[in-house]
Amino acid sequence: MTLAHQEITETLRMLQVEHLDIRTTTVGINLLDCAGGTVAAVAERIYAKIVRYAAPLVEAAESVEAEFGIPIVNKRVAVTPIALVAAACDSDDYTPLAVAMDRAADACGIDFIGGYTAMVHGGMTRADRNLIDSIPEALAATEHVCSSVGLGTTRSGINLDATLRMARVIKDTAERTADRQGIGCAKLVVFCNMVEDNPFVAGANLGVGMGDVVVNCGVSGPGVVRHALAQLGPTADIGEVAEVIKRTAFKVTRMGELVGRETAQRLGVAFGGVDLSLAPTPALGDSVADVLELFGLERTGGHGTTLALAVLTDAVKKGGAMAASRVVGLSGAFIPVSEDRGMIEAVQVGALSLDKLEAMTAVCSVGLDMVAVPGDISAENLACLIGDELAIGMINMKTTAVRIIPVPGAKPGDVAKYGGLLGDAPVMAVSKFSSYGLARRGGQVPPPLQAMRN
Repeated sequence: MTLAHQEITETLRMLQVEHLDIRTTTVGINLLDCAGGTVAAVAERIYAKIVRYAAPLVEAAESVEAEFGIPIVNKRVAVTPIALVAAACDSDDYTPLAVAMDRAADACGIDFIGGYTAMVHGGMTRADRNLIDSIPEALAATEHVCSSVGLGTTRSGINLDATLRMARVIKDTAERTADRQGIGCAKLVVFCNMVEDNPFVAGANLGVGMGDVVVNCGVSGPGVVRHALAQLGPTADIGEVAEVIKRTAFKVTRMGELVGRETAQRLGVAFGGVDLSLAPTPALGDSVADVLELFGLERTGGHGTTLALAVLTDAVKKGGAMAASRVVGLSGAFIPVSEDRGMIEAVQVGALSLDKLEAMTAVCSVGLDMVAVPGDISAENLACLIGDELAIGMINMKTTAVRIIPVPGAKPGDVAKYGGLLGDAPVMAVSKFSSYGLARRGGQVPPPLQAMRN
């Protein structure tokens, strides 16, 4: 009984003081049976199926919140990659499908819907090209829709032609939402080794190997880890630091498992698993950068930051894996710039550069996330910036991603203000030297030796 009372007390403190929340419950919906016919007909079938399965999500999640006292910040939907669903359409413009997804999200009260997606790591079909070319208009015309494109894998290498094409799409998306400082790019991400069961936007989608409907859950918890390390103090050795993080991640993930299972049960659908990532917010005390500084760094971005992040990510994965029946998504530590107050401050004081951020992505969960750069960056330089990140994922057999915002008219030192969970993005300097020749080579980057695992 003493243990049970202690656990209850710890959970209450996590909720009331340490910013513990469930970042998202995400319903994954298979849309393959919506394919075929006119684009208008496909759009209506997409709308109807999403509403049928996702309409009860908000009520179910709110009932779980009320019963267990656990905040669920976002209610989201992830669907089958639309490039697959749209392949048999009679139109080359898939924007009506994005609009249908957006209408469905509005009807259901959903925060975001992911899956306006194509996978082109080994080449592009007509449907892939159509979807990619429609992304700028689709994201400018919708509020809730998020888009993602897989550009490389360890097994196939990197599609350099598609990478340059996506760099142009990112710049176009920024220009079409220039009145909101390029916010369309906050809903667009490119990947190497993209995962199919990711509840976190902008990369959320339901893979072709999944069932008809599934609920996945994404937890948070930087504030909880920060509090645990602060209690541990500065003299504990690095092994003790890792052990505290591991135990804390276990508790946070166990809460996510409970919420995910309860939500799935109330919806009458299958429970998938928990993405146990530490997902920060701009709120004071809910920062991954603050956690890293409790390791003993004066500022995130200083020497030792990559080491501290590696320990943090590994301990989170170990603790979370023990608590979850199935781990899904990205799982580890997110290091978005604009969504993390400590990261923002590290950029502003000059401690954290784009190059250091890239090094950190070799050991974190994702990659260059919510990074603002000057709007006049060339498509070729942007493609090679993305390519660097894809290469880290390819060689290290891990997921890496780029969600970057070329802010129209902005220069290094400016701040793009997005508000809410998206926060404020300090515009970071990029290299002044051209990568034009490399980007223009095109073709397929060969897969590395690590791909030969059979």
